Amino acid sequence: MLKADRYKHFVEYFSKNQPNPVTELHYDNPFQLLVAVILSAQCTDKRINQVTPALFKRFPTPEDLAASTPEEVFTYIRSVSYPNNKAKHLVGMGKMLVDVFNSEIPSGVDNLQKMPGVGRKTANVIASVIFEEPAMAVDTHVFRVSNRIGLTNNATTPLAVEKQLIKNIPKEHIAVAHHWLILHGRYICVARSPKCEICPLTWFCRYYERNNTETALLKAEAAKVKKVKEAKKKATLNKISKELKKRSVEKG
Repeated sequence: MLKADRYKHFVEYFSKNQPNPVTELHYDNPFQLLVAVILSAQCTDKRINQVTPALFKRFPTPEDLAASTPEEVFTYIRSVSYPNNKAKHLVGMGKMLVDVFNSEIPSGVDNLQKMPGVGRKTANVIASVIFEEPAMAVDTHVFRVSNRIGLTNNATTPLAVEKQLIKNIPKEHIAVAHHWLILHGRYICVARSPKCEICPLTWFCRYYERNNTETALLKAEAAKVKKVKEAKKKATLNKISKELKKRSVEKG
C-alpha cells in the first residue's frame, strides 16, 4: 500500500471515530497546561494528574511560581520523575513568564522553547492545544505508532518523524493527529504487545501486514519441514519392513 493511501485511511478513520480528541492532562488554563506538560516528561499523565491539584492550588499564577523556590516546588512534585530538575525548571519558567512575557503564555514554538524545561515536544503541545497551530508533538507513542502504521519511513529521530507527519497530514488535522497517535499508542498499539486483535487499523497497518506475512511464511515453512521429515521417516520404515520380509523369506 502506498504511503499516501495509509495517510488517507488514517485521517478518515480518526476524523469519523474520534473527531475531537483532547489531552488526558487535567488543566483549567494555558498556564496550568504548560506546567502539566513540563511535568509529564518521562512520566504518566495519571501520575501528573495526581500531583497537580495541590500544585495548582499553591501556585495559581506565574507570579506565585516565580516567587517560590525549587525546594518548595519539589515538595509538591516529589513523586514524579526527575523532581529536582523539574522543580528548577518550573520556577525558572515562572520567572521568565513574568519578566519576559508579561505573565502570558507566548505563542510560537521558538518563543516557547526559550523557557526552562520547554523542549520542542512541550512547545509543540502548547502551540497545538492552546493556539491550535499545525504543530506536531512527537513523544514515544507518536514515534512508535507512526512508524508501525507506516506513516513514516526511515525516521530515526523525533524531528524526522515530526517533519514527515507535518508534510503528509492535511494542515487542518495536524493539531488533533498528535492526540490520535498518542491515544492509539497508549491503549491499543502499546509498546511490548500491541493489541492487533482489537485494532481497527490493521487492514492498512504496515506492522500488521509484515508480521502476519512473516507468520504465514514461517508456518508454511514449518509445515514443509514437517512433511519432509514424515516422508523420510515413512521411507525408512518401508525400507526396514522390506528388509525384514526379505530375511523372513530367506529363513523359510
